[in-house]
Amino acid sequence: MSSQKKRNFTIEAFKHRVVVDPKYADKTWKILEHAINEIYNHNASGLSFEELYRNAYNMVLHKFGEKLYSGLMTTMTSHLHEIANSIEVAQGEVFLDELNRKWTDNNKALQMIRDILMYMDRTFIPSTHRTPVYELGLNLWRSTVIHSLKIQPRLQGTLLELVHRERIGEGIDRGLMRNIIKMLLDLGSTVYQEDFEKTFLEESAAFYRGESQQFIESCDCGDYLKKAETRLNEEIERVSHYLDSKSEAKICNVVEKELIENHMHRLVHMENSGLVHMIVNDKYEDMGRMYCLFRRVPNGLPFIRDVMTSHIRETGKHLVTDPEKLKDPVDFVQRLLDEKDKLDKIIHTAFNNDKTFQNALNSSFEYFINLNPRSPEFISLFVDDKLRKGLKEVSEEDIEIVLDKVMMLFRYLQEKDVFEKYYKQHLAKRLLSGKTVSDDAERSLIVKLKTECGYQFTSKLEGMFTDMKTSQDTMQDFYDNMVGGEASDYPSLTVQVLTTGSWPTQASITCNLPVEILGVCDKFRTYYLGTHTGRRLSWQTNMGTADLKVTFGKGQKHELNVSTFQMCILMLFNNGDRLTYKEIEQATEIPAADLKRSLQSLACVKGKNVLRKEPMSKEVGEEDAFFFNEKFTSKLYKVKIGTVVAQKESEPEKQETRQRVEEDRKPQIEAAIVRIMKSRRVLDHNNIVAEVTKQLQVRFLPNPVVIKKRIESLIEREFLERDKVDRKLYRYLA
Repeated sequence: MSSQKKRNFTIEAFKHRVVVDPKYADKTWKILEHAINEIYNHNASGLSFEELYRNAYNMVLHKFGEKLYSGLMTTMTSHLHEIANSIEVAQGEVFLDELNRKWTDNNKALQMIRDILMYMDRTFIPSTHRTPVYELGLNLWRSTVIHSLKIQPRLQGTLLELVHRERIGEGIDRGLMRNIIKMLLDLGSTVYQEDFEKTFLEESAAFYRGESQQFIESCDCGDYLKKAETRLNEEIERVSHYLDSKSEAKICNVVEKELIENHMHRLVHMENSGLVHMIVNDKYEDMGRMYCLFRRVPNGLPFIRDVMTSHIRETGKHLVTDPEKLKDPVDFVQRLLDEKDKLDKIIHTAFNNDKTFQNALNSSFEYFINLNPRSPEFISLFVDDKLRKGLKEVSEEDIEIVLDKVMMLFRYLQEKDVFEKYYKQHLAKRLLSGKTVSDDAERSLIVKLKTECGYQFTSKLEGMFTDMKTSQDTMQDFYDNMVGGEASDYPSLTVQVLTTGSWPTQASITCNLPVEILGVCDKFRTYYLGTHTGRRLSWQTNMGTADLKVTFGKGQKHELNVSTFQMCILMLFNNGDRLTYKEIEQATEIPAADLKRSLQSLACVKGKNVLRKEPMSKEVGEEDAFFFNEKFTSKLYKVKIGTVVAQKESEPEKQETRQRVEEDRKPQIEAAIVRIMKSRRVLDHNNIVAEVTKQLQVRFLPNPVVIKKRIESLIEREFLERDKVDRKLYRYLA
């Protein structure tokens, strides 16, 4: 038992011996307090940190942690009051330097104190839910120094004043600013926000509100945007140098709102410098800047996109409806292409290839190009001009570029079938006259059209090329089959045999061919019909050409390239030098309109006047007389005499083409209705119209009225029937 007591005594002995000393805690704290004072007074070099740590350890171990913690708070607070006083008396620019120096010293002191009291930090503080030593030091610094009534407003004012000075171009100590801002952040994000950021943003808004007003009154749009961009970049740079990174979005929002959002409408519509002025004058840099700045604010891009769209539509509408600009179809299309190139470059260069801007451009072009019902005809005439072999030699690469651009316009057309009608006519003339720039270019365009619209769109066009190739073989065979020297007895003849379904349907215009020609034509007819059974041949004299060898007054010889009609007229002058209009008309039986154009080409075009006309005038009248022009001269041996003809169709021709297009559409609309009804069985009127429109819009935009008529026709022919209850509901009859 005694040994047990002894054992108990030895366990308790050391503790009780220390604890019973009532002066132990005070003595130990005095040692630690002295050390803390020395640390604050920069005399820490003589201290034994190991001994101090052990003292603090023992105080906590022996339950004097509360005394140690409260003593620490009192001592630190006392020193911080002294520090606050020294900062308060600092005047002018020394104020921030003093604050920064004291803050640096305080941080070092805190770290040393934390090291000494590490055991308290690890055991006493978590168990009693107290604030850790370092954090306690920061809190006391915040409440005693930073939130001192004499320091807090002064600190905020000084920081804001330095920012303002930097904004107006003065230099400041950014390193010092960075340290002070970092101090606020180290004291907690709310300290930074409440003591600086909140007021900083408010004052920035006021500053930029005033500055934007000055700018808007004195600058044009381009200069204003440059200044706004500069200010935005300055604020971003300022954040990177000494503000919290989270402040970037906030200050940018302030600048964007005050400099951009609040003045959007005025900037975009600014007279002689706004967006439309930039577009017209190719101000790519200014537009790019506008795009980048406006994309930062709500509804900024939709707003400039709408203004751009409105301008494009207005400009385009003027372009396609101005009578002066419609006089030359080729120039008309070239203007469209130039406008598209210009706007494409703007969207690519200035608007960052923004898809929404590209879509707006496309919808605008589609809108105004279809305002002119003759756009399909004009685009085909433009293609004809580029693919027709002329004086200028064009490289294949250049032709491909032009064709790609034409296809871009073609996509905008709602009446693609109208283009097809004209294109077929123009292609036919190029092929038959041998004036196409190259078969490769022609086929390239057909491939593009097929890709865009499908095989059905181009099958007949491809048939035209097939006919041309077959005709070459036919002619070769025809001459190979002529007996002996028979071929030399007749003028040389080249015939193109055209399949009726593939080529443009035209009323067969005949004329009385010269006797010299009739013989070889009959020979060919006999040969062809003998080779191919069940076929009919019909001469299309309005589509042919001829080469005539002519000798003029002084024995001067020329070879004239003329139309078949012109050949028939000129051959009459082999039997007489003077013929009246009536005599020519009676002898050739060429229709009046074609006859007048042919005579006008032969007698009224300077440098091509192989005939003379009396009375001399630009127009051909029925009372005119014509003479062979013995005095005709030309520097060229071969002289091509074109037919004077309007590039565009005459009004009756236009009406006829339109009528043919409308007739061709009827079976296509009916076929679409039947396809839809066959799969759907029952459908209401509005849905049929929507489905038909969707199916056919690749070729043309069908008129709902016409669709209704085709439905009525199908009901009459018992393909469909109306529902007995709901008259707008249709059923398919199998």
